Amino acid sequence: MSAILNSSKLTQTSWTPAGWRSFPAKQMPSYPDIDALEAVEGRLRQYPPLVFAGEARRLKDGLAKAARGEAFVLQGGACAESFSEFTADIVRDTFRVLLQMAVVLTFGAKVPVVKLGRMAGQYAKPRSSDMETIDGVSLPSYRGDIINGPAFTTEARVPDPVRMETGYFQSAGVLNLLRAFATGGYANLHDVHRWNLGFVERSPLAERYRVLATRIDETLSFMAACGIDPNSPNVNETEFYTSHEALLLPYEQALTRVDSTSGEWYDCSAHFVWIGDRTRQPDGAHVEFLRGVRNPIGIKVGPTTTVEDLERLLDILNPSDEAGRITLISRMGAEGVQKHLPSLLRKVNATGRTVTWLCDPMHGNTVTVANRIKTRSFDAILEEVRGFFDVFAAEGGRPGGVHVEMTGQNVTECMGGAQRLTEADLGDRYETFCDPRLNAEQSLEMAFLIAEELTTRLGDAARQTRAA
Repeated sequence: MSAILNSSKLTQTSWTPAGWRSFPAKQMPSYPDIDALEAVEGRLRQYPPLVFAGEARRLKDGLAKAARGEAFVLQGGACAESFSEFTADIVRDTFRVLLQMAVVLTFGAKVPVVKLGRMAGQYAKPRSSDMETIDGVSLPSYRGDIINGPAFTTEARVPDPVRMETGYFQSAGVLNLLRAFATGGYANLHDVHRWNLGFVERSPLAERYRVLATRIDETLSFMAACGIDPNSPNVNETEFYTSHEALLLPYEQALTRVDSTSGEWYDCSAHFVWIGDRTRQPDGAHVEFLRGVRNPIGIKVGPTTTVEDLERLLDILNPSDEAGRITLISRMGAEGVQKHLPSLLRKVNATGRTVTWLCDPMHGNTVTVANRIKTRSFDAILEEVRGFFDVFAAEGGRPGGVHVEMTGQNVTECMGGAQRLTEADLGDRYETFCDPRLNAEQSLEMAFLIAEELTTRLGDAARQTRAA
């Protein structure tokens, strides 16, 4: 372990929820009215937690299983949630597609799928520039609905702390729906599978998917024949967790609570929070804040991540090497995954650390086309996933899961897929305020293709084991 661990600054006893304020903080808004900011933070500290420490511990156990190859993680949802899309239908549709994807991936991976939504709190976004310029006019960049508004006006772009309060109440509403959907019968395994059959019939690749869908159907029929009650909790309910980037630290601090059972601090804004590629400085405010909360946390790992920085982050954020505590989310791009990931994976393996690796095939594959529209290629997304799997096959270990930006709506933001969306189709329903998302059909198609990859790779591994 690094000598960093000997620093008194990094001992758990010295940590406080407000300690990050004495560290350099990137990607943070500058609020013009400090009194208003402090008033909102004070109210948020009095509000009930959005999630509970026991839920976060169960998720940590699931992530630990994924690190051992005993589970597979599906993390998905919007690039940035919008206050204007606070409707039951939008929440339901995204939840439904994630369930559909999970059923397919469960069959392909042959292990339980940990379902983790980018939902109920993903309202803040990092930006590459503090300012945005259109037609010679420069204004502060849009940083997500919890900070300022997307309209290109002076009034909308002023950071407003009251938006944090709106974000809290909307997160509470979304969580209420998610819990109802997860435990109220909507997640019944047989119903979810029947939704998949509908997709197979509509898809241009119907024959390719029908075999897998038929095998899932046979498995469910076998379960019924064995007397497994379709209304039992294992069939009729599911566990579903929430996550977001811990970017807006005043909000995260205000929702940090001491768990009455363990006496430890938890960020009760979500079950899982992550540090982005732009805020993972070992001596920065975001790392300082997250080292003290006991939630499972993620670290985005991009092409600029060095072996030294990654080792230092693991020392700071998980000095006791607790299983399930750290999830490394690789975002290298289709052309960079084979170049950048092997050395990082090799180093982590050499230290003997327990981490869960996810593939984020979205952020490294964003391109800008005509009229400054950002999009992503379905083929590039799939190529990065395959490259991620290839690296693990070569270096040893098992990939822990995938992290995708998607929606349950029929948007046209990413090109390709079975629908063969082109650049000309992007204007039909391009609705994202930030980055392009896979639509419902593309998301489920991605799940089928990943399931095929997993099934093939597991079969090859089994044959190699028998031959040995």
